[in-house]
Amino acid sequence: MTPQAAPTPAYRRLSVEERRVQLLDAALALFAHRPPDEVSLDDVAEQAGVSRPLVYRYFPGGKQQLYEAALRSAADELRLCFDEPREGPLLTRLTRALDRYLAFVDGHDTGFSALLRGGSVVETSRTSAIVDGVRRAAAEHIMSHLGVTEPGPRLGMTVRMWITAVEAASLIWLDEEKQPPVEELRDWLVEQFVAVLSVTARRDAQTAELVEALVGDV
Repeated sequence: MTPQAAPTPAYRRLSVEERRVQLLDAALALFAHRPPDEVSLDDVAEQAGVSRPLVYRYFPGGKQQLYEAALRSAADELRLCFDEPREGPLLTRLTRALDRYLAFVDGHDTGFSALLRGGSVVETSRTSAIVDGVRRAAAEHIMSHLGVTEPGPRLGMTVRMWITAVEAASLIWLDEEKQPPVEELRDWLVEQFVAVLSVTARRDAQTAELVEALVGDV
């Protein structure tokens, strides 16, 4: 008996926006676990179940344009990690934001490493600007939660240093096969936030007021 071919799935024409999202999701799925310079347009087409010419139709600039679009999509998701409702104690809010951030890192491990470490053949000043935009957005969210509209240079530097430390700790965590457990890493990063603010508070009155408020808010 000749085996019957599997039925062809019903085809539904996607809208322009739906197709674009489909291609970006396919690219992000690949970039999450492989360095960007190891992902080809053929890989993206196969992941999305479409032809290579269709990928070019939506991204005529080729891999560079697709990568930058995917990076912007990932950056938007990272920005949302720190978009926390202003309810409850500040450190509790920061803990929830870090939960989302570390979940993103966990789900996009190789791509996250390639993104922050650089060295990709598709890295440009535009991609660097996208990453820097995420850092600035995180700092702005934190300042907003601190109730600070005009941070002084010492406070601003401290918050930006902590964000850099979070990135570095995340990369080391990936290198160490995601050890210690993510909950322990999260709590340690929150403690580091208080610690660096406390050090700065010895030299800066603005930061000292914030630390006093944080202690009273715990």
